[in-house]
Amino acid sequence: MTPEAILADLVACPDLPGRSNATIAETVQRHLRRMGVEPVVLQGPEGDRVNILATIGPRDVPGVVLSGHMDVVATDGQVWASDPFCLTARDGRLYGRGTTDMKGFLACMLAMVPEFQAAGLRQPIHLAFSYDEEIGCRGVGHMIAAMPGLIAPPLACIVGEPSAMRPVLSHKGKRATSLVLTGRAAHSSRPEAGLNANYAGAEMLLAIRDLNARLAEDGPFDDRFSPPHSTVVAGVVRGGTAVNIIPERCEIAFEVRAIPADDPAAITAKVIRRAQDLVPNRALAVSHSELSAYPALPPSECAELADLLARLTGNIPLQSVSYGTEAGLFQAAGIPAIICGPGEIDRAHRPDEFITPGELAECCAMLRGLAQHLSSA
Repeated sequence: MTPEAILADLVACPDLPGRSNATIAETVQRHLRRMGVEPVVLQGPEGDRVNILATIGPRDVPGVVLSGHMDVVATDGQVWASDPFCLTARDGRLYGRGTTDMKGFLACMLAMVPEFQAAGLRQPIHLAFSYDEEIGCRGVGHMIAAMPGLIAPPLACIVGEPSAMRPVLSHKGKRATSLVLTGRAAHSSRPEAGLNANYAGAEMLLAIRDLNARLAEDGPFDDRFSPPHSTVVAGVVRGGTAVNIIPERCEIAFEVRAIPADDPAAITAKVIRRAQDLVPNRALAVSHSELSAYPALPPSECAELADLLARLTGNIPLQSVSYGTEAGLFQAAGIPAIICGPGEIDRAHRPDEFITPGELAECCAMLRGLAQHLSSA
């Protein structure tokens, strides 16, 4: 089957993060088994989600992992020109949710299986399909932990997030947190009888703003990134139920994006400590929970991987990108990782997301070259 035909099957699976991914997982397995590949299905601790790992070539020899996530973001509130879960060809483009992020890469992985099988691979290619990437790369860590019992230690990992087929060497790490400030409700005519959580929330918003300014001024800095320092941003604020009730609860969702030399958990802890400083004098209660997290991808010390991808794609490697991927988790596990996939990241998560047949063909050409490399190694 062509990558376009497989992509149509994948786009038709509306599996979102944080819930069962049975539809797309069964579709991926069906395509693999159709080609004579028996996948390893790894159930996550949630009970209704799975990772999938499939190997072409010898399992007991170090090889290369091709990694991509099966989940897509929701289309709620977006206006599309066509059904987002039905692949639609229009004006030389293929429209549908996930076409770029990142079912296009998954379709190429699957479409190339017959060529991988015919290549006589001396070193294997492992196809890794993960879940819940869009809410903090929650699934892939379980698959990475299971790999030592399934395959020889991989030589490298290529994560197929959209990069216009340009190899990407690094990205920042991320930690998103929900901070809840709880005060005391009262009638608005008696504000002294209550404890306004929104006022405490306002102080925390200013504290987050000021911390971000200090990071920009004091660093640490890494000129490989833009901006060249870590950041902390308050993205969502929810507080109060009615104008005539003193707000009892204020929730702030904030996000840290950290350069490899910095620790997003340490920056998050500074925000939490500032919130806790409000407690003794205000009788406030403070709680927090992690929304999502993944480590930074520092540039790999394996220069051969970047050189190989540059040769296979014909593109000069890009030092860094602003978005994050599961690549940092692979690298943290001792598997050199790089990002390289079809499509442009600025199409992701938007209405009328698309990819082109030419971009799919470019990706297949890169994978074909990889198979040739692993057959002659």
